Amino acid sequence: MTDKTISSEDLMARIAKGDEDAFEILVNRHQTSVLNLIYRFTGDRTQAKDLAQEVFIKVWQAAGSYEPKAKFTTWIYRITTNLCINELKSSRRKRWFSFRGSDEGSENTIEETLSDDSPSPEDTLLARERSRQINEAFQSLPENQRTALILKRYDDLCYEEIARILDCSVTAVESLLVRAKRTLQEKLKIFEE
Repeated sequence: MTDKTISSEDLMARIAKGDEDAFEILVNRHQTSVLNLIYRFTGDRTQAKDLAQEVFIKVWQAAGSYEPKAKFTTWIYRITTNLCINELKSSRRKRWFSFRGSDEGSENTIEETLSDDSPSPEDTLLARERSRQINEAFQSLPENQRTALILKRYDDLCYEEIARILDCSVTAVESLLVRAKRTLQEKLKIFEE
């Protein structure tokens, strides 16, 4: 049996018995998605790495009581999301959230790449201002709307999974996403002109 054929749920059962190799496989399997999710919340790679370690410590500690009621990814995303929300609540200052991609050195942002390979200085300035405005508008969203948007936009989770992670109904998730999109559209009207 190879590492890829063992389900995450089976790995958790092995971890509950103290199997460190199973834990290593589980961490390797899920660390990128956990790091990416945390980075989207914090915009800080160092903090994302620290919080990801906390997530996996919680996974190790919870292995004995883990019951696969939902997909494993839903369970670990809930742990991750709760940890991020708690971290944000404990912070006294507002954070800037980045829409940057997760790859090291990647500079992909939410705005579309300009089709011209050599943008003019004016286009560059406008793109920077647009990016700043998008980040500012995103940061101003209420926490639950930001979370729902991150989980939908970046992790492409279905409404049911987001509802389980946020511990709310599918209707509530739909409402959160509609309100978030409406708020962002209102705040970013300047770019439609």
